[in-house]
Amino acid sequence: MAARPAPRRLFRGCTCCVAPAPIATATGPDRRSVLAGALAAFALGATADSDFTAAVAQPATAAKPHRIDIHHHLAPPAWLAEVKGRPMLQPANVAWTPAKSIEDMDKGGVAMSVLSVTNPGLWFGDKAVTRRIARESNDYAAKLVQERPNRFGFFAAMPIPDVDATLKEIEYAYDTLHADGIHFMTSYGDSWIGDPAHEPVMAELNRRKAVVHVHPTAANCCQNLIPGMSPGVMEYGTDTTRAIMSVMWSGQAARYPDVRFIWSHAGGSAPFLAGRIDRASRSMKEKMPQGAMAEMKKFYYDTAGAANAGAIASLLKLVASDHIMFGTDFPPGGSSSEVAAELANLGFSAADMRNIDRDNAVRLIPRLGST
Repeated sequence: MAARPAPRRLFRGCTCCVAPAPIATATGPDRRSVLAGALAAFALGATADSDFTAAVAQPATAAKPHRIDIHHHLAPPAWLAEVKGRPMLQPANVAWTPAKSIEDMDKGGVAMSVLSVTNPGLWFGDKAVTRRIARESNDYAAKLVQERPNRFGFFAAMPIPDVDATLKEIEYAYDTLHADGIHFMTSYGDSWIGDPAHEPVMAELNRRKAVVHVHPTAANCCQNLIPGMSPGVMEYGTDTTRAIMSVMWSGQAARYPDVRFIWSHAGGSAPFLAGRIDRASRSMKEKMPQGAMAEMKKFYYDTAGAANAGAIASLLKLVASDHIMFGTDFPPGGSSSEVAAELANLGFSAADMRNIDRDNAVRLIPRLGST
């Protein structure tokens, strides 16, 4: 991987952007004990420089934090102003502050959290609005990282489905803000990220060997199908599966193998359906020469909302612990200490937990290993 350009001081106090080391090859651990155990068991705070520094100056815990939370949300002011009152916005996100993130991280032994926006996303049918809030959200996230480079990273929000604007934002995110990766929602209206219209975006991400984190939402087609049930109960997992399928069935997963996808919530229902998906892919040799199973084994999956025996047992039938990453979905998804405790009850070995808690994230994003 090419070294990052020398850091630019975009904001007062910027000291981040350590050039990454080459990506190492992970070794696959023995999963028998893991499977056995799994089956047995801001109101946004002040944002001025001085106020922000005071807000996040929390006391360190006695034990050195080591975990890396790959799925951790922020609420940029420009984004929050646009999404207030919209469906799928959760109160915990409205009340987020940087200090709350640091406090939770310290309690849960988290050294670094990689920040990203969450539902209801950025796309509401107006390209100009989406471009603006993507840019302002990314500038805000970059400032937090530059103020606390040893505690925060960020995945840059994208103004997709506006392809031209997304290509420009990828360039800005990497070359100016030095983002740690790119962030997408699973769908935009009734279009999923593997839509052929997004092909130029995937080609550019492949060229940059991008790390891409994907967060679920509920597509227009499938909201409120069961009266009174939140889309987070079932639809988010289903939309994640649709997004995974769209990337594979379009052929983009095979054509662009250097895009490193991280799928939220243990891949939704995809691991459970992997056998059926793989069988269906056998007639798609021109799009998936090695079959869907081979593509799904390349992906990474986080533990947010999935640190339970059923989800992990299914996921471990698809991948080993070297493709699973610690994620919390903070603030709405719960605390880092709760997720860590849930994972500890699933029978993972010490080597497995090192992979999940930290090592996999450092292999994908070497800068995170500086903590």
